[in-house]
Amino acid sequence: MPAVTTEVGATVRLAIAALIGVGVGLEREWSGHASGPNARFAGLRTFLLLGIVGGVAGLLLSMGSLAAGSVAMAGGMALGVAAYIATVRRPNTEIDGTTETAALAVVALGALAGIGWLALAAGAGSVIVLALSEKTRLHWLVRRLSESELRAALQFAVLALVVLPLLPAGPMAGPLAIRPRALWTIVLFFSALNFAGFAARRAVGPTVGYAVAGMLGGLVSSTGVTLDFSRTSRREPALGAALAHGVIGACTVLIPRVLVVSAVLNIDVALRLVWMVWPVALCGATLVFIAWRRNRGATHTEEQGVGQAVESPLRLRAAIQMALAFQVALTLIRLVSDRWGAIGIYPTAAALGLTDVDALTVSMSRVDTGVTPTVAAQAIAIGIMANTLLKLGLAAGVGVGSFRSVATRGLAAMVAASAAGLALSIWYV
Repeated sequence: MPAVTTEVGATVRLAIAALIGVGVGLEREWSGHASGPNARFAGLRTFLLLGIVGGVAGLLLSMGSLAAGSVAMAGGMALGVAAYIATVRRPNTEIDGTTETAALAVVALGALAGIGWLALAAGAGSVIVLALSEKTRLHWLVRRLSESELRAALQFAVLALVVLPLLPAGPMAGPLAIRPRALWTIVLFFSALNFAGFAARRAVGPTVGYAVAGMLGGLVSSTGVTLDFSRTSRREPALGAALAHGVIGACTVLIPRVLVVSAVLNIDVALRLVWMVWPVALCGATLVFIAWRRNRGATHTEEQGVGQAVESPLRLRAAIQMALAFQVALTLIRLVSDRWGAIGIYPTAAALGLTDVDALTVSMSRVDTGVTPTVAAQAIAIGIMANTLLKLGLAAGVGVGSFRSVATRGLAAMVAASAAGLALSIWYV
């Protein structure tokens, strides 16, 4: 518990406690809960005073006056409880304890600020004000949530807050150098990315064009979109061109997705990778834009449920498989690098890119791989090109009709752009 050493320090703590009360009080005033015939007990001034009461209680506790601090804090909270009891006893009054609960939170956070946890108290107070002010949007979000989405959110909370802290940091298993906590962090990262892709697809709705559906599906797996759309072209040959544009969109989204993952782990690798992948990103974006301009007047009402089927918003099994693939890739890259140097990494990256570009990206972007950022970026770019070649083969082998012709031409152009980006990297990186 940080001790108060000066009056200036005590003043800062009380000021933070008061600001928390002011923020909540202002929101209650603006929302109309502090005025009118059904007004709640507290407005701006009352919440300001409750924040100060909590701050004083925290200061007393930090100075060792446990009895006085406890009495002050209990008194502030008792006021909120008494106000709620009096409110619900009114005739024809809606039972809503938001204001009274906010009062208890203001007292508690004020005490936290008085004790010395200023950043935590201020951050929590900001979240409370945001939650109160966004009541309409939060209620809309709750109505939109499905059971699977709610379950996924709860699962993610358990995985992040319970499982992750229990895992050992490592390294373990001798030369394999397994780091369980780092691997689980990767699982959480890609689970969150999968959930974001799922939410984006839900927000757009089922009647969007296939290009947009493919791009949103590409947030999860561009290879999965390619295989699914190739199969769909056999059932819906008349929609082959639209499906092909969806595949090209999914492959285009792969580029910024890889850049984001790389930047999170190693900005030096990401900066070099940009020079190598911008031609393929530009090529894909141009093809998608041309398709959009050509078909913007058309709609596809038959496309409900298209794209990659997502069993769970988190796609936890796929995230775990990705983390295991990352560990295998990391070990393999380390062995190849020790034995053959950078020359051996490139064919290894091509082989890994055929199966999992994300695992390759994470493996090469780690700062402890012993590979230079330029070599790592080139390996990722080679993996992307190999993955595009794989999708070209899927489109040609599984797809039919107009889908096959449009998709293969577009993917071949993206392969050529990938090769051009790698060639340009020799001069610019």
